[in-house]
Parts: sequence; C-alpha cells; structure tokens
Amino acid sequence: MDINSAVGRKAGLSDEKLRAVLGEDFAVFSEPERLVIELADQMADIPSNISDELYARLHDKFSEDQLLELGSQIAFENFRARLNRVFDVGSDKLYKPEAA
Repeated sequence: MDINSAVGRKAGLSDEKLRAVLGEDFAVFSEPERLVIELADQMADIPSNISDELYARLHDKFSEDQLLELGSQIAFENFRARLNRVFDVGSDKLYKPEAA
C-alpha cells in the first residue's frame, strides 16, 4: 500500500469510490458527497458558474463555513491541476487499488 492509498483510506475513501470518480455512476456516494462532486464539476467548468439551485441544495446540507472551506479546497485543487498543465506534470501513478 502506498502513502496516497493509506491517506485516502484513512479519510474513509474506498477503492470503489475512488474508481467511481472516473466514471458516470456515483451511486456509491452519499447525497452530500454527490453534491460536493457536482460543485467541483461546476467549479472546474469554464466559466465556473455555480447555479442558484445548486447553491441552495448545498446550503441545505452544509453551513456557510463548510461551504467556504469546500469551495476554497476545490479552488486550490483546480489551481494545482492547471499549474501542473503549464509544466506538463503528470500523475505519479502512486495510487494502486487493493486487490478485491
């Protein structure tokens, strides 16, 4: 097990959830998790417009402080991903799913 797998699992991420992110079926995620994925997707779009409808659904599940933290972390990860593209930094391929 590598460090990224250990950290992800310690945070409660299963291989099933990590693999699901690559696809279209998010049934393995809870409703709040699916909302956060939707927020991240909309923040990654250009332009990154968050609809009033999504914000209202998020606000039903998360406090203002939680939304600020989520939005900040998603924005930071978007920044890192875009900066990596400038320097053609690819994945280190550190994550390897555990055998089923």
